[in-house]
Amino acid sequence: MSDFNDKGEVFSKRVKAGKRTYFFDVKETKAGEYYITLTESKKRFSEESGKFFFEKHKLFLYKEDYSKFKNSLNDVLEFIQENQGYDEDYERYSDNEEVEN
Repeated sequence: MSDFNDKGEVFSKRVKAGKRTYFFDVKETKAGEYYITLTESKKRFSEESGKFFFEKHKLFLYKEDYSKFKNSLNDVLEFIQENQGYDEDYERYSDNEEVEN
């Protein structure tokens, strides 16, 4: 992965949602190409060490897949809305509004 520069972050959004935090980061390769990382972070407790730690899961999304990803996500959300519904202002997240970094 020598084409990628972890310090190449150009834009970031953080979303707190209950016990999870999601990070939407736009990063830049050394060649100047943007890509997106989606990270889910959950605070966990280790019985072994007796300390808290953050468990992270990361997904990399590249420009050639943006349209497919966006279309599929929209299709899934529309399916759920039509078949089961969801409240976009779900009250348990009301104190954890979207925060920009």
